Amino acid sequence: MLKFILKKLLLMIPMLLVISLIVFFGLQATGIDPINFMLSPEQLSASPEVVEQLREELGLNDPLIVQYFNWLGNMLHGDFGYSITDGSSIASTLAVRMPYTLELAGYSLVLSAIIGIGIGIISAIRQNGIIDYIGRVLAVLGQAVPQFLVGIILIQIFSIKLGIFPAANRVSPDATNAFVDAFMHLFLPVATLTIGMVAVLMRYARNTMLDVLNSDYIKTARSKGIPEWKVYLKHGFRNAMKPVLVILMFRIPTLIGGSVVVESVFSYPGIGMTMTNAIVANDYNVVMVTTLIIAATMLVCSFMVDVLNAIMDPRVRLGE
Repeated sequence: MLKFILKKLLLMIPMLLVISLIVFFGLQATGIDPINFMLSPEQLSASPEVVEQLREELGLNDPLIVQYFNWLGNMLHGDFGYSITDGSSIASTLAVRMPYTLELAGYSLVLSAIIGIGIGIISAIRQNGIIDYIGRVLAVLGQAVPQFLVGIILIQIFSIKLGIFPAANRVSPDATNAFVDAFMHLFLPVATLTIGMVAVLMRYARNTMLDVLNSDYIKTARSKGIPEWKVYLKHGFRNAMKPVLVILMFRIPTLIGGSVVVESVFSYPGIGMTMTNAIVANDYNVVMVTTLIIAATMLVCSFMVDVLNAIMDPRVRLGE
């Protein structure tokens, strides 16, 4: 098992290097010159010597491959650089914004697991019942409708029409109860992320539970006179959850990636919103770092999935 984990960890290193190469050279190919955003048009035209000196100080006259390794070396030492637009430290910005994104994804993960698995199991036990039919319809709709459209619909209904929940930001400046205020602001973005996740988990939980309930050992347990609730809970639910948990872990990177869209819709101040604002402002320093951070988070989640899968099914690590 230790050998399997070490192998997966070592594989992450070249993957991160490839991602960093794509991010760096992809943004360099756009032709964005950071000097244009650091100096005013008057300074650019009036002081070419200052412009050239600044380019030399920032290392922008170096070959791209040298710039890449300088940037990568700084990243490895924890120096993420500074924003082009406002000069703020990127590391400080991420230290504030990243917990908000993890908070959003974490609440969505827990809620979607409880709701999706719960409805999926009930649908399997009460197959072709009213809950099953409603669940299948909602599962299809949840997967078919894009997240940004779900967010817009929720804002239109609960913020604009009913005025129950705020449509943007994370806190109100004049809030008297911080907990209630945070809940009100989190509700709609969490609901937006949760709906799509629930749809996926509901279908997997239902189908897996149906397969388990039709297996021979369930029939044997019933023939022995074991109560139905015990058959469902002890023999059915426990065995059906193994593949569902793997699917749940597989969806974590999707939650992190989906937060970029959801945060933009709700102006939620997470890392996704930070990256979106940086793209609009052509702040390629922030774009490079945030893209790499999101990619690294997804790789870590994928690593956790592989380890969990190997723990639950030894054939996976034996096959490796």
